[in-house]
Amino acid sequence: MTTDKLHITSFLQQHVNHLTIDVRSPKEYEHAHMPGAVSVPIFDNEERKIIGTIYKQQSQKLAIKKGLEFFGPKMRGIVEKVEEILDCRLQIADSEKQSPIANRQSELFIYCWRGGMRSGAMAWLLQLYGFKVHLLAGGYKSYRRWALEQLAAPHDLKILGGYTGSGKTEVLNQLEAEGACAIDLEELARHKGSAFGNMEQVPQPSQEMFENLLAYALYEQYTKPGATPSIWIEDESQRIGLTNIPQPFWLTMRRSPLYFLDIPFEERLTHLVKEYGGYPKEALAEGIQRIAKRLGGLEVKNALQYLEEGNINDCFSILLKYYDKLYLKGLHNRSDLSSLLTKINCSAVTNSNATALLTPYSTV
Repeated sequence: MTTDKLHITSFLQQHVNHLTIDVRSPKEYEHAHMPGAVSVPIFDNEERKIIGTIYKQQSQKLAIKKGLEFFGPKMRGIVEKVEEILDCRLQIADSEKQSPIANRQSELFIYCWRGGMRSGAMAWLLQLYGFKVHLLAGGYKSYRRWALEQLAAPHDLKILGGYTGSGKTEVLNQLEAEGACAIDLEELARHKGSAFGNMEQVPQPSQEMFENLLAYALYEQYTKPGATPSIWIEDESQRIGLTNIPQPFWLTMRRSPLYFLDIPFEERLTHLVKEYGGYPKEALAEGIQRIAKRLGGLEVKNALQYLEEGNINDCFSILLKYYDKLYLKGLHNRSDLSSLLTKINCSAVTNSNATALLTPYSTV
């Protein structure tokens, strides 16, 4: 019984619509993994630590024996967990009226850290049970190398710019809906990139996971049906919450054409009040305090006072003026800005501004 070992490029091409399994420990998986993979660990965190200690301090053979001791009692449970995940996927596909995938569910795509014993043991078990198994040659390390290569490679990007409150995320989504290629960096980072960027308290991915997600998003855009040569990406500072756009990709962004949605201040202010004004005062106050040093003592005091009075409009006006100055500074911190920048006058904040981007030099 032989196991099919695939190079990362073949693995990526073939794993779509199939179950991809990460057999590493929960801690390894939580830190970073291949996007779309589910965790079915052979060893828990403590078991992995014990085996590693035996390997370093005693011998490889004793470490393998200890691994078998842990693995043996779990084998039935692992098979049943895989079946449960597959059943769940089929139910979701059926409820969402997706294309039938039942005839492809017997194929599994598996990886561990280096494509060694853990994935090999899992492959043996699941093949014995009747699944067709494909292993990722080199394991997660090969995906990680591939991801870093994607981020360092040249890309044809179009940067969507505009002051805070311009509705750039909505426009980005509309661009994709109309057939353009687009990536939402804030969605990947789980953060909107401002003082109120994490109001939903959603945990951000680790830096490594953010890079993995971005590399895979690029791959998906390039390989989707009808893909366009260019990819739209929102103009961002390098830091998004706790994550950073990788330096090579960031430099590519800064050298790419920038399409600036020029929308009146009052329109953007109204949009921000609608988007964030309904959040609890305590959460908004915490957001203001996060930028207190940069905003300045007097402006912080005034903003908090307006907030306490329920005057959200004037409170947000102070913040918006600060972010406009910050964005303007970043905008001009580009080499050869005049050749990169295209300003598009827009009268309001609406996703229909995507029309202006798809029809150069129009005004909406």
